Amino acid sequence: MEPPENSLDSDGSKLETAERIILRWDSAATDGARGKMIFQSDRDEVDRFLRAVDEIQRSLSSVSFSSSSSSAATSAAATVDEHEVKANSAIQIAMARLEDEFRNILLSHTTTFEPDSLFLEESSSVSPSLCVEVGEDTTTVTTEEEELNSPGGSGSSRLTRRRSSYRSTSSIREMDLISPEAVSDLRSIVQRMVAAGYSRECIQVYGTVRKSAMETIFKQLGIVKISIGDVQKLEWEVVEGKIRKWIRAAKVCIRVVFSSEKRLCEQLFDGICTAMDETCFMETVKASALRLFTFPEAISISRRSPEKLFKILDLHDVLTDMLPDIEAIFDSDSSDAIRAQAVEIQSRLAEAARGILSEFENAVLHEPSIVPVPGGTIHPLTRYVMNYIVMISDYKQTLDDLIMSNPSSGSDPNTPDMDFTELESKSPLDLHLIWLIVVLHFNLEEKSKHYRDTSLSHIFIMNNIHYIVQKVKRSPELREMIGDHYLRKLTGIFRHAATNYQRATWVRVLNSLRDEGLHVSGSFSSGVSRSALRERFKAFNTMFEEVHRIQSTWSVPDAQLREELRISLSEHLIPAYRSFLGRFRGHIESGRHPENYLKYSVEDIETIVLDFFEGYTTPPHLRRR
Repeated sequence: MEPPENSLDSDGSKLETAERIILRWDSAATDGARGKMIFQSDRDEVDRFLRAVDEIQRSLSSVSFSSSSSSAATSAAATVDEHEVKANSAIQIAMARLEDEFRNILLSHTTTFEPDSLFLEESSSVSPSLCVEVGEDTTTVTTEEEELNSPGGSGSSRLTRRRSSYRSTSSIREMDLISPEAVSDLRSIVQRMVAAGYSRECIQVYGTVRKSAMETIFKQLGIVKISIGDVQKLEWEVVEGKIRKWIRAAKVCIRVVFSSEKRLCEQLFDGICTAMDETCFMETVKASALRLFTFPEAISISRRSPEKLFKILDLHDVLTDMLPDIEAIFDSDSSDAIRAQAVEIQSRLAEAARGILSEFENAVLHEPSIVPVPGGTIHPLTRYVMNYIVMISDYKQTLDDLIMSNPSSGSDPNTPDMDFTELESKSPLDLHLIWLIVVLHFNLEEKSKHYRDTSLSHIFIMNNIHYIVQKVKRSPELREMIGDHYLRKLTGIFRHAATNYQRATWVRVLNSLRDEGLHVSGSFSSGVSRSALRERFKAFNTMFEEVHRIQSTWSVPDAQLREELRISLSEHLIPAYRSFLGRFRGHIESGRHPENYLKYSVEDIETIVLDFFEGYTTPPHLRRR
């Protein structure tokens, strides 16, 4: 059946009108169109242009239908061909113009942010109108989203469903990367370019503009291109600073920038063309996302050393925390590589942390220094290991998940032996920390053997084990992990060392204050040998002065422990000296040169004891009061 002639005339009239509107904005043919943008004109002109594009599209569809009819008359067919040529020419001009308009709107309406406003830790500086936080049971829909979900759009229900799925992650916060008023215009352009078969050009323009915008945001956040090799060449102090910055920036990239880009793609493309929103999203962010993960990947495969553990755990924690967001945002098949990379890096970081902890235990066991620390004070290894253990306890939640096996004490005589059956209720991490202390104690006992003075070796063990006990007690988390059972065992070790010190030092001194060997028999004797008594006082003075000279240079850094040790030795020394002096002073004073033997009063002894364990470096006689 022939199409009615007047119908063709009517269609031709509308097409001619639409063509004139399109040609008026042909930059290649009209000087007045150059440098001007339709969407920067009044809205009536915008509407006229879009209606003209729609009319040409309708005309092309009508022409296609008419030309496919086998009963079309020759004259009508000629008219159809003429309409088709004109329509195709007009649509090409229109698409070129809409492509320019699309690019211009994307560029001119891209929202500019200050870097600090993007950091989640400083989210209070972000305007509520620019940041949307969505919780588990709420879904915020902007005016533009309401328009996209209005009745009549085949993709409206799909858009809402997908939004609510990934936006259920409460940590995701979205911003308007394009000003809201421009979104409707951009979507209207997308609809017409896709309908005309120009979806590829549309995707290319969007990807080019938005990738450039993504580069700008990455620069603002301090994320620069750097290879794995370059990261591994950096000094660790430099890397530590970069890790802190990366963690801050990565949270923003995942939870704000990428989620907002995904939202923008949905606003512009969802429901118009199958998977076009995902295609544009990945076109825009894939390279940036892969670059974002280059840095933690480099850390995960770098050379292991104890100082790296905690920053590695920080990276592991933030990746673990962000994985639900990553999986929610990159939820399409086309983004499998990004999800897989994030999971793989998290796994490598976990393995690196386990490896470092194991290597640290081995390093503590075999720490080779043999030069005794002066004065029997706290060994640098003890301070380092205990500070390290306290820091490990701060990561209990993470390491409890990473460490699944208990430490094993070997049969090697150079390795401490430990029975873990009495600690069955402890977690693997708890046991590893207890094992670290056991290994440290084992090493300290070996180091104590390098002191020539046995008494000083006991002071060394006392100081170091006491330091360990105090470190545990001062950290509630660590104390809970170590447990009171093993803490009591450690307390017993340093108290036993203190007792051993007193025995090694003072038994010989106190023996000089005993009565044995002083009494003689004879009718003309007082019963006390004055010469023997003189030798006793002389021996006491010599030994006490020697102990004072030496042990005033020894150090007990903890004031309370130092005082307790002085009190303990005074409780044995002072009463014994007072009693000896009280019983035998008269025998010496009645003889010649008593001052050579009665050198110290009880008060002198009490005062001198206060010099002990102060770690003095000046000889005692130069410090005399």
